[in-house]
Amino acid sequence: MRFLRLSALVLTASAGFLFGADEPGFHQLFDGKTLQGWKLVGGHGPGYVVEGDTIICPKEGGGNLFTEKEYGNFVFRFEFKLTAGANNGVGIRAPYEGDAAYKGMEIQILDDGDAMYKGQIRPEQYHGSVYDVIPARTGFRKPLGEWNEEEITANGRRITIKLNGVIILDADLSIVKEPKVLEKHPGLARPSGHIGFLGHGSHVEFRNIRVKEL
Repeated sequence: MRFLRLSALVLTASAGFLFGADEPGFHQLFDGKTLQGWKLVGGHGPGYVVEGDTIICPKEGGGNLFTEKEYGNFVFRFEFKLTAGANNGVGIRAPYEGDAAYKGMEIQILDDGDAMYKGQIRPEQYHGSVYDVIPARTGFRKPLGEWNEEEITANGRRITIKLNGVIILDADLSIVKEPKVLEKHPGLARPSGHIGFLGHGSHVEFRNIRVKEL
């Protein structure tokens, strides 16, 4: 896989992560040109497309865009930009087969402030939550049309989500003991799997996608 070469002196306009020297051990997962190293599963329409330095899930596209490689313990960093009501997710420790939100885990990506979700979603469905299991803190996404920076750390049973520099979830999966939840979400017990974007028919953009194995 070819990795995008980025200068160690480049900062994102939103004062985000410095790509290069201050990220030892991180590797780019997106070469900025192609989807080499990724596999589309259950795609529809155009699936995911590359425009400039961005991976786009078009409204008429989607499906699951997984890394070909599997990861167990890692730090996954990326930027995303939402449109009104947009719904996507990051699958972690997921298999290719089945629903990644249950057979693996899904970290929710959602414009949860949109009117269409008012009174329709539970706390564990808001942005940054371990979908349907553990709720995240809210109120730290940037306005629509702006790039957000997110970091997902999976280290053993601990899952930590950082959004725009703020920790919005830090939880030990061992706290989940309800038999019905564990039966519904067998993926909580998976030690490794693919990382992927889980498109749900909404326009969402991703860039600066990189990972560090722990």
